[in-house]
Amino acid sequence: MQTVGTQRLQETLRHLSVKMLYVVHPLSIQHLIHVACVCAGHNASRDVVTLVKSILFHRRNPLHFHFITDTVANQILSTLFQSWMVPSVQISFYDADELKSEVSWIPNKHYSGIYGLMKLTLTKALPSDLSKVIVLDTDITFATDIAELWAIFRKFTEKQVIGLVENQSDWYLGNLWKNHKPWPALGRGFNTGVILLYLERLRRISWEQMWRLTAERELMSMLSTSLADQDIFNAFIKQNPVLVHQLPCFWNVQLSDHTRSEQCYTEVSDLKVIHWNSPKKLRVKNKHVEFFRNLYLTFLEYDGNLLRRELFGCPSQLQKALEDLDEDDQCYDFRRERIMVHRVHLYFLQYEYTPTEDDMDITLVAQLSMDRLQMLEAICKHWEGPISLALYMSDAEAQQFLRYAQASEVLKNRKNVGYHIVYKEGQFYPVNLVRNIALRNAKTPYVFLTDIDFLPMYGLYDYLRKSIVQLDMANTKKALVVPAFETLRYRLSFPKSKAELLSMLDMGTLYTFRYHVWTKGHAPTNYAKWRTATTPYKVEWEADFEPYVVVRSDCPEYDQRFVGFGWNKVSHIMELDAQEYELMVLPNAFMIHMPHAPSFDISKFRSSASYRYCLTTLKDEFHQDLSRKYGAAALKYLTAQRNI
Repeated sequence: MQTVGTQRLQETLRHLSVKMLYVVHPLSIQHLIHVACVCAGHNASRDVVTLVKSILFHRRNPLHFHFITDTVANQILSTLFQSWMVPSVQISFYDADELKSEVSWIPNKHYSGIYGLMKLTLTKALPSDLSKVIVLDTDITFATDIAELWAIFRKFTEKQVIGLVENQSDWYLGNLWKNHKPWPALGRGFNTGVILLYLERLRRISWEQMWRLTAERELMSMLSTSLADQDIFNAFIKQNPVLVHQLPCFWNVQLSDHTRSEQCYTEVSDLKVIHWNSPKKLRVKNKHVEFFRNLYLTFLEYDGNLLRRELFGCPSQLQKALEDLDEDDQCYDFRRERIMVHRVHLYFLQYEYTPTEDDMDITLVAQLSMDRLQMLEAICKHWEGPISLALYMSDAEAQQFLRYAQASEVLKNRKNVGYHIVYKEGQFYPVNLVRNIALRNAKTPYVFLTDIDFLPMYGLYDYLRKSIVQLDMANTKKALVVPAFETLRYRLSFPKSKAELLSMLDMGTLYTFRYHVWTKGHAPTNYAKWRTATTPYKVEWEADFEPYVVVRSDCPEYDQRFVGFGWNKVSHIMELDAQEYELMVLPNAFMIHMPHAPSFDISKFRSSASYRYCLTTLKDEFHQDLSRKYGAAALKYLTAQRNI
């Protein structure tokens, strides 16, 4: 639930985002600001997005982000920024694995682990011609333009190489508890959540050698670090106080336990940077914590699409492509959707998967929006194998999903489910684009292409794995059809076998899928034959056939011109058939569609003649493209279309 304060702050920021005119003097283009972050794992990758949003919201200069990442964060953030397409932002990645040997010899008790020591290696990790950089922890929120912080470099004396804010807790004073012995520090010490690093000067004074000697000397008595890199930075500064430039405390207001941050400012409007440097994060004690929390939540849920605004009036590639479209075209909105680039955040939650030794594993692939979340737990109970899900959501909805998943015992216990957020933009649900995101990120050789409102039969995962072997799918082009059924009952005693399903079918508890409204969609499955079949049987493609299938994961992707309701799966099956996939129905497999309210898109399709006209236009264009691509193999689709 959002607080009134959060809503009010969001309204203020949205108002600002409209009113702020980025009229920048041409000379400021030269003032490229460099920012470095160490980011590892799924959770830190989520945190860094909120940090980046807060920086982008206020900034008036071009930015270059330097990310030191593990493999997970690299994949997540590279995809995110490529799809975000924020103008005047450059991104560079550096492999943390190549830097681990530099710091792995240092025992560290801090929860950040080895990555908490990586900031020590930045003179080596970052380009040798990079002169200055702002270094930030991922749990930082900006409340002002980062250019103000960058400008402080000009205040450094000739000898100063590092800018830091004083530590706002008593940690380095050593009086927090009996026998508390911190690393040596100058007075209260300094916090390394926000650092100005003058790299050029650090290299000149042999920084790498100096911090190593400091760490080796102190570890002889301290044995390990408690606060990771911060302990070593402070021990170094204690020996070399002339090298530090103390920043005003509002550049790093630390909301940790035992903090003195309330003495750091008079009004909350004075704040520049908020640092959630406690394992408790948003639950820390501070008289202004509600304001801080609201500010953080605002950026957490802020629509990242609004940050694509141009700084210097140079149109982006996307804008140019949009300008090439004919706005008088009746189907302009559909064509616009096809070239729209949606932000994508892969692996939004922790994901772990170990490939099977037999190389026959299969991933359930589906997409969903906020109104289908209730299906997730049931699907996890019915399918024990890996799952790849793409979720079409706004920034705020993604946070609601996160809270939902973290509160669910079923979802918390499943680490082999990949959740990929595709952020909302445009008028239509880009259903095939969202499906493709889930398909591309399946880690197994085979995929079960389904929809989120279907429950697979119990044991389907194991049955499909055996069928893949029996039908030699590794060496043949086959699409295994899983027959689809439906119930109109919200409470269903799920059949445990084919025999039980057939009994329910005879009693009218279940129906073949869409039997009442769209028979053609699944009629070629030949349900009459399936009732008595004991071995897989081949079926031929027919117009409008849209079964749910198991295929190799290198199968054709879905055609992204189809958005919203209509022809999104049909076109995919047509392309499989054009590529001469054999359609094989599995005799002992089934799935059941669970009832739900109709989607917004199907309502729009039914009520809008223009929508239906554009869908027909897109179908015709798809047929023509298919014919050009596959030649004679695609002629039957044109014939079938004419006969409809």
